[in-house]
Amino acid sequence: MSKIIIKIVDFNNSFSEIEAIRSSVFIKEQHVPIELEWDEFDNDSTHILAYYDNKAVGTARLLNDGHIGRMAVLKAYRNRNIGKNMLKYILKLAKTKSIHKIELSAQEHAVDFYKKYGFSVTSNVYLDAGIPHYNMMYHG
Repeated sequence: MSKIIIKIVDFNNSFSEIEAIRSSVFIKEQHVPIELEWDEFDNDSTHILAYYDNKAVGTARLLNDGHIGRMAVLKAYRNRNIGKNMLKYILKLAKTKSIHKIELSAQEHAVDFYKKYGFSVTSNVYLDAGIPHYNMMYHG
């Protein structure tokens, strides 16, 4: 059985791994323009990486205001509970930072995934980088 390891990483030290995952998922797979992928929040966020068999296959970030973002798992590693484990990890991380209002912007196809873990939709659908999204809030 393969083991999933999730840990907090330094954005600059782990940039190559974060970049590989986010570029693969958001830029190549979902056609998000590269200039929209990298923003001013990356340097101030807490970043996590998920490793599967010692390979970085997932990433996400937690902003200081409680927003979870840029959650991505490489296509070849989906449906292996990596996203679930990353989300649980980042929710626990928010709690340790005394962040009580946790929000995210979910792509339409991921809304049901987040609902399973205590999130509810708080907006109408809107486009972000041409992809339908909903704002969601955690009610843990």
